[in-house]
Amino acid sequence: MSDQPDTPPTITDLSELTRLVDERPADGELFLRWSLGPAVDLAQDPGGSSRDTLTGIRLPGLSANPLAVEGWWGDRSRRLWAARRLYDYRHLYENGARPWVLVGESCGRGPDNEPLVRCRRPVAWVADAVMAEALVREQNGDAWGPLDRARHLNNR
Repeated sequence: MSDQPDTPPTITDLSELTRLVDERPADGELFLRWSLGPAVDLAQDPGGSSRDTLTGIRLPGLSANPLAVEGWWGDRSRRLWAARRLYDYRHLYENGARPWVLVGESCGRGPDNEPLVRCRRPVAWVADAVMAEALVREQNGDAWGPLDRARHLNNR
């Protein structure tokens, strides 16, 4: 991880993110969040809160996704798991959001059934280079399936 003063360090390759996937911090769980960053998310509320963009309702936590590997994943690649966690929300990058990792605690579910999380501490930004590494098609070839959801839905 590279580091700059007054900002969380930056994860610079997918291997670093993969190592984090197996960590179990004593003070909570690891989550991946897409936003303008912890400085913006935590500015008015130390634990953070999100807003439902459709209704404008303030939510009691930050929309985020757990990095912990689910039991059904079995002994599959942790690297592929980490890549998948990034891949699913990469469309948010086009709207200015960037991925970052935090330690937090689940406090509910949002309107899209996503976990809502109270942030205990920011851990790291995820660099653009990691996003490029996380292209799942390149990670696992054609065996992965139809991850281009828009094209998949149009071909039904």
